[in-house]
Amino acid sequence: MKSSVIVFPGSNCDRDIGVALEKMQFKNQMIWHKETKLPKSDLIVLPGGFSYGDYLRSGAIAGKSLIIDEVVKAANDGCLILGICNGFQILTETGLLKGTLLRNKNLKFINKDIQIKVINNETKFSNKYKKNQVLKINIAHNEGNYFTDSKHLQDLKENNLIAFKYCDEKGSINDQSNPNGSLENIAGIYNSNKNILGMMPHPERMVDELISNTDGINLFSSLLN
Repeated sequence: MKSSVIVFPGSNCDRDIGVALEKMQFKNQMIWHKETKLPKSDLIVLPGGFSYGDYLRSGAIAGKSLIIDEVVKAANDGCLILGICNGFQILTETGLLKGTLLRNKNLKFINKDIQIKVINNETKFSNKYKKNQVLKINIAHNEGNYFTDSKHLQDLKENNLIAFKYCDEKGSINDQSNPNGSLENIAGIYNSNKNILGMMPHPERMVDELISNTDGINLFSSLLN
């Protein structure tokens, strides 16, 4: 499977996702944001980090980069798109995903391992997980508080477009297990065609027992399935 990771000024998780993809046997390329053409790709990744120093808004300037027109075109043609952390923020800035990522409820940067529950395990990104499986995944963000309007929230629920929710170790979804104030504990969502996934947690950091755990591996295995 061929993948492309888009690299912006300020990206700091591009190498992490690149290593994870190569570990999972993806044929990966790193693509600089000033490029105007994308190589043929089955998967495009917008990585985590602080593109353009988060000036204006997180992901706002990156969402206007030259390469983004090609990403949008590929997405509309059905290419798989994965936005992680800052990549999720960029996806909302481009309109490929609805909603926005606000400042964390406590107004502080959060970097810690948390639990998320798999809500939909019937997509190209999640088919190797079990429904309601609890994963231990790292988060590292200042603006991870997902918000959207009531109409779109209802659409997310009715069409099974919520990918993951923050939970506790036992899988309970409540205010105490919500690290950033995200609406209804939402940690990741799909677009209506389910070929685009935006998520704040970092699965690429959870692919090696020596440095963390392997709870992120099945996301990449699902893509290969």
